[in-house]
Amino acid sequence: MTQKLLAAHCGLEQVNAGQLIEAQLDLVLGNDITAPVAIRCFEQAGAERVFDNERIALVLDHFVPNKDIKAAAQATVTRDFAKKHNITHFYDVGAMGIEHCLLPEQGLVSPGSCIIGADSHTCTYGAMGAFSTGVGSTDMAAAMITGKVWLRVPSALRVHLSGKLGKGVSGKDVILYIIGKIGVEGARYKSMEFCGDIASLTMDDRFTIANMAVEAGAKNCMFPVDDLCRSYCEGRCIWPATEYEADADAYYDETIEICLDELQPQAALPSSPANVKPVSAIAAGELPIQQAVIGSCTNGRLSDLRAAAEVMKGRRVAEGVRCIVIPGTQNIWLEALQEGLLEIFIKAGAAVSTPTCGPCLGGYMGILDAGERAISTTNRNFVGRMGHVKSEVVLASPYTAAWSAVLGYVGIGDEK
Repeated sequence: MTQKLLAAHCGLEQVNAGQLIEAQLDLVLGNDITAPVAIRCFEQAGAERVFDNERIALVLDHFVPNKDIKAAAQATVTRDFAKKHNITHFYDVGAMGIEHCLLPEQGLVSPGSCIIGADSHTCTYGAMGAFSTGVGSTDMAAAMITGKVWLRVPSALRVHLSGKLGKGVSGKDVILYIIGKIGVEGARYKSMEFCGDIASLTMDDRFTIANMAVEAGAKNCMFPVDDLCRSYCEGRCIWPATEYEADADAYYDETIEICLDELQPQAALPSSPANVKPVSAIAAGELPIQQAVIGSCTNGRLSDLRAAAEVMKGRRVAEGVRCIVIPGTQNIWLEALQEGLLEIFIKAGAAVSTPTCGPCLGGYMGILDAGERAISTTNRNFVGRMGHVKSEVVLASPYTAAWSAVLGYVGIGDEK
């Protein structure tokens, strides 16, 4: 799928793994952390205009609302650039969301698109059959000028799914299981392509899986476009869609088989996304927590909040645990409000935030002190990721994180 898409975007009949190409881009993305660096490079290059003001998205989401003077200065640089170049898709406080939740929601991703973003989790959009990958800020600057990117075509790894996800199991568990199986370099510079029984995976499941493909080292991730994806795109996508399918005899470096029927809730223990084990294998009380974070570009969508609220309804966050819920976008926040989900969280003793990346990258809104442990629905749990280098982060799904917040330790309670 990836090779066909990239061939189309560089005007060739076909491309092969390892080939160097220059691809035409459909969208260039930056945020309040990475865009200012790209803007400086843009200006140092002497560029006077962007290649297309409608094909650039700038999202203020990491430290917004601004946490300090430096964050405010970064936001100002981005705001000024957006105004100067009349950037159509500029998202600020009150209209923004976490970028990888926001762009698909706003219709800026279409199947068959070629997208780069100065953020490693740009690979999220492969859930919609797009090629999307993270780049550095200098690459973003060049792309804003030329509308093109220089790439080495990745080889491919196939993940074949069979069966159907069970109760309490979600896309987060699927990708954690895969990373636990192949490691953080198991898909290094490869396209992770999914096939088989994907019908039981919601679009939110697919976004979560694609989002974390980079944690296995993947260059990008792609799902084939099916009726569920087409339904998601209908009336939403701004630009035309193109669907790509892998040939029956397509070559893959490796095929991984996963039976969804057998999959249990998973957790990645400190301090690697590959340090994965089933939650059932963690003894009750073995890993007490001081914080639970439910949100992020990985798991801040409405279905994630619904899963957490289902657990927390009529229950209370355990004493000594801080639970922070972060809806992915303003629209998700509003829908969660209208459905009564935010009331459930607040009555359970959780704090509900405006959309922000916040604690995921050790930014703000939930920094850990030495000796503290958090369970989080975010995507990375490296040493010091969410605060002090002597703190710890456990990665899990919203379902597992909500249960852990209630229990006071990593685990899942009795549904009864």
